[in-house]
Amino acid sequence: MNLVSCGRRDFLKVMGLGAAAIVLPGCAGVVRKDSKKAGEGGPNIVFVLADDLGWAELGCYGNKFNETPNLDRLAREGMRFTDAYAAAPVCSPFRAALMTGQWPARVGITDYLRPNDARHLSTDYVTIAEALKRGGYATGIIGKWHLTGYANHGAEEFPPNVHGFDEVIVSENRGIAGGSYFYPYHFNLEIEQRIKPEEYLVDRCNLEAVEFIERHKNERFFLYLSHYAVHTRLVGREDLVAKYEKKPNAGKGNNARRNNPHLAAQIETIDEGVGMIMAKLDELGLAGNTVLIFTSDNGGEDRVTSNAPLRAGKSTLYEGGIREPMIVRWPGVVEPASVCAAPIITVDFYPTFLEIAGIEAERGQTLDGVSLIPILKGGKTRLGREALYWHYPLDKPHFLGGRSSGAVRAGHWKLIEFFDDSKVELYNLADDLSEENNLAEKMPEKARELRKLLAIWRTRVGAAVEQ
Repeated sequence: MNLVSCGRRDFLKVMGLGAAAIVLPGCAGVVRKDSKKAGEGGPNIVFVLADDLGWAELGCYGNKFNETPNLDRLAREGMRFTDAYAAAPVCSPFRAALMTGQWPARVGITDYLRPNDARHLSTDYVTIAEALKRGGYATGIIGKWHLTGYANHGAEEFPPNVHGFDEVIVSENRGIAGGSYFYPYHFNLEIEQRIKPEEYLVDRCNLEAVEFIERHKNERFFLYLSHYAVHTRLVGREDLVAKYEKKPNAGKGNNARRNNPHLAAQIETIDEGVGMIMAKLDELGLAGNTVLIFTSDNGGEDRVTSNAPLRAGKSTLYEGGIREPMIVRWPGVVEPASVCAAPIITVDFYPTFLEIAGIEAERGQTLDGVSLIPILKGGKTRLGREALYWHYPLDKPHFLGGRSSGAVRAGHWKLIEFFDDSKVELYNLADDLSEENNLAEKMPEKARELRKLLAIWRTRVGAAVEQ
């Protein structure tokens, strides 16, 4: 492997299979012989992911307390999705679906991975990073991975570099729970401080993102900016927290369920980063040749925010746990200020990115999603598939309240099946977005129809009800 320094470090710490993730704090990349120059082939792809960000937190989704001017601008310049779904109500399964284009149930990761977990994303899968890398893209991840246990906790570790990422920056090699938003970061003690005198994690990730773009301005690139925020324990930057605490109707402390100043502060720093990326793309003349996507991995924790009008939050298969904000800007392709109500889900990103890049899937490769290109180009308002599915088996209830369950959405109809007591709930989302009116007893035939559809799907993907 040939490595090149950027001049800020004397060496690169590169670890292989079973070790901690590569830590390249914004300074180095891998030289690839197959790299293609900017403008050759498909456009660049920048995928910005928030952690635990609810559907109703952005200004362009109706929030009046949080301030998100850059994401609101992104929505004005691109397409905003109203019915975008995460493939799971918690972290790791979403990320498995994103990387593989397959349902989490098929991959076998249906709950978040613990620090000492023996489970991990198998290297047998061709990840989207590997596919894009083979197609000539420079690939980088900044931030959260959470698809492996960690060697520091006694597990065999499978970091992003063994899954196709050339650069792995500010990524974790220890458990990430509890929040760690100021340097030094407990989830990776080897990360060196760059922002003085006090370094805030979201700011650091934002800085690394624009520097990655600068480094790869002359070649095609795929950047996966995977924020750790807004995961609890919420800790915002002091200046921004003070700003929001002064606003009318502000909540008190970082556990406020309404108008949380720490949550708002974290969201604003993520928004600042999106603005920095947009400005850098403009500066380098790359905006017109870059697809910029923003979304979240699951719903907000409803103990520190309200996902209203959606019901519940993270860890549940109610809409508050799985419906996400999603915005796509692709100049010259996506109509500005457009809105899409088609139900889409995480597994759709993989085939979409392949089509954007002009790359074919490998022969025999299983992809459960469908490309969003017909929608992004404005030719279609819906996708030709039967339903969306979720599989979330638990051996005990989640500490946030989620129960062992599965769900299916077909058209506007949604059914949730609870595995712990075999009960079902049926909702018509067209009339009942808040899922307040369970129609299972009034419409038993529709409930049976969807339950059968869900059972057939579980058999098809090899999903086990027991965790």
